[in-house]
Amino acid sequence: MMKALIPVALVSALCSSVALAHNAGDFFVRGGAAIVMPNESSDNVLGTGELNISNDTQLAATLTYMATDNMGVELLLATPFTHDVSTKGLGKVAEVSQLPPSLMAQYYFGKADSKIRPYVGAGVNYTFFFDEKGKGALADTDVSVDDSLGWAAQAGVDAKIAKNWFANASVWYMDIDTDVRTAKGTFHTEIDPVSVMVGVGYTF
Repeated sequence: MMKALIPVALVSALCSSVALAHNAGDFFVRGGAAIVMPNESSDNVLGTGELNISNDTQLAATLTYMATDNMGVELLLATPFTHDVSTKGLGKVAEVSQLPPSLMAQYYFGKADSKIRPYVGAGVNYTFFFDEKGKGALADTDVSVDDSLGWAAQAGVDAKIAKNWFANASVWYMDIDTDVRTAKGTFHTEIDPVSVMVGVGYTF
């Protein structure tokens, strides 16, 4: 988790001397690259160990509305993340894609015209799983993963780089619990990823 906070610290260190304005009534978008890093645990799969889920990096974007100078509401969207699923004893057994839209209530520290605006947020995440494919020992069998509804939290920072433009880095934690259904049985899995997003934003 400490490594995931490094991009947030770097953006803070590189902030411009130009004031960054996030005022009540503003809309702004952020876009960049996001990496999803699962902290998975699961039922033991037929004595071959727990499910292991790979990291993936994709494009992500957020849309934020400032209800006050310090309170915002944000929606997270992304291109589909695709993960390899494996066990220690069987190797790769599946591939699955997911989309994790999240709705957050945020608090921005400092004044509206501060040079940088650190923020925290909390809300809900709904993860859609799709395009599940059995691999290896599960090749040519049906594999499905249940969608998940859970809570989410974030911390981030914005720093002015030009008129209407700012740099951003944020860290997310999502509570994702699901059941992986296969021809060999159903295995409860907690994915609970940390995600790091780095990019730029534009204020309208």
